[in-house]
Amino acid sequence: MHIRILGSAAGGGFPQWNDNGPNCRGVRAGDPNFKPRNQSSITVSSNGEDWILINASPDIRAQIESFPPLQPARKVRDTGISSIIITDSQIDHTTGLLILREHDKPWDIYCTRSVYEDMTTGFPIFNILGHFRGINWHEVSTEQIPYSIPKADDIVFTAVPLKSEAPPYSPHRHNTVPGDNVGYKIEDKKSGKNLFYAPGLGVIEDHVYEYLKNADVVLIDGTVWTNDEMSRSGVSNKLASEMGHLDQSSKGGIIDTLTSLEKPRKILIHINNTNPILNEQSEERKVLNSHGIEVSYDGMDIII
Repeated sequence: MHIRILGSAAGGGFPQWNDNGPNCRGVRAGDPNFKPRNQSSITVSSNGEDWILINASPDIRAQIESFPPLQPARKVRDTGISSIIITDSQIDHTTGLLILREHDKPWDIYCTRSVYEDMTTGFPIFNILGHFRGINWHEVSTEQIPYSIPKADDIVFTAVPLKSEAPPYSPHRHNTVPGDNVGYKIEDKKSGKNLFYAPGLGVIEDHVYEYLKNADVVLIDGTVWTNDEMSRSGVSNKLASEMGHLDQSSKGGIIDTLTSLEKPRKILIHINNTNPILNEQSEERKVLNSHGIEVSYDGMDIII
């Protein structure tokens, strides 16, 4: 099974268009310690030809151009993307669907009912796509029931409800329900190995910890280093916990959790432009290195 990181940044990308903090300045100045990043998205395949896109970021066009297997190769209008999974209804995980509106048939989209409701009401992208080729919605259960997708027959997908936060346009904002946010166990039936993917994670519940513990690779929320990072950076008065993200450095945070896991390879994704780990020579990055925790980057390949 081949997983490709199409985008490793949080919403806004890196550098963010209107941010002049030290990290974004470093990218614009060409400092080699800072790498530009698209907004988070991955794609997975078992045969190298047919790919399941997981989250459609606003940067999807550039991401397709960066990865030839997703580009047209078989006919005049074409793509290697066969289906799309959406883990939540956040802007940075769904807006790319508008860029993909020229598809020659309805997109097969897999998401929970609560995400579907957001995408047909508060942020009605699915309705807009109905004026083009439309979509075929496949409801994803929140009961952790494994399912398969055509053209990815050797992969088993299991949606795992997470405690995070619904977007501002959702009726579930600050009152989330199962299905507003899900992670994914993605298992290769041939090798028996699996990746657990959770780009937005606010609380590590017991059932989530079991998936983390039993994964071969963990690709997990790396949004912020500290809970008050946004306010200390002068860009927002919100805590990370209020936005549905567990910070890395606090007691019981992402680092503590990952350090307790013996089996998996540990990788962070969905990294906000304020996070000091984006500086590859920072003390915070050295802390991650000392714990064997990697930071994903655009174009990273994971083979399991």
